[in-house]
Amino acid sequence: EQALLRRPVSICQLDRGNGTYDILFQKKGTGTALLTCKKSGDRLDVLGPLGNGFDLNEKYQRIAVVGGGIGVFPLLFLLQESKAAYKNAYLGFRSADLIVLEKEFGRSATSLKIATDDGSYGTHGYITEILKKDLLSCHYDMIYACGPTVMLSTIARIADESGTQCQVSLEQRMGCGFGACLICACKTKIKSDAVDKDGQWHYSHVCKDGPVFNSKDVIFD
Repeated sequence: EQALLRRPVSICQLDRGNGTYDILFQKKGTGTALLTCKKSGDRLDVLGPLGNGFDLNEKYQRIAVVGGGIGVFPLLFLLQESKAAYKNAYLGFRSADLIVLEKEFGRSATSLKIATDDGSYGTHGYITEILKKDLLSCHYDMIYACGPTVMLSTIARIADESGTQCQVSLEQRMGCGFGACLICACKTKIKSDAVDKDGQWHYSHVCKDGPVFNSKDVIFD
């Protein structure tokens, strides 16, 4: 048998009645290819839950979720669990053939906006541009974001410029899941023993300190 590292996978939906949950993942590489071969009744060795998730404090009554690509998966679960009165979803994909969970988000969100990079569906362009435009005329108590690092960096800047609180879930390769292997280290402003020589930033671990961070604490290079 091949020796493979564990894969970090987020929960997409939860069925408390049946005691089950759904996960979605993109088939990319040997590990996820093997997962696609699993059948009903097969066993999987799962370690979790790990790290720190999104803060769904009920004081956040107007929220926005912003997802890019496979980063939309955990945001559906977030919407379903949130008690917010107003929940707006912004989803970005490269093209129409990569869009997933549109109906599910449509049922769970107050409003749903979709953008594609190539303009094949929804608004042509980046979903971050739609968010930026909307923030000129509306207010959110909290923005929740998950997706590629470059997208999260843009969202963090937009949130900062508009004075909006923002939580980001970082996508990062992981080996162990509990901070031992150091594969998922990222630069943050959170104090730790791992610090650069000038004391300007520290190393945090996405697996145990995250994957969710306050956007103001993350240093996007």
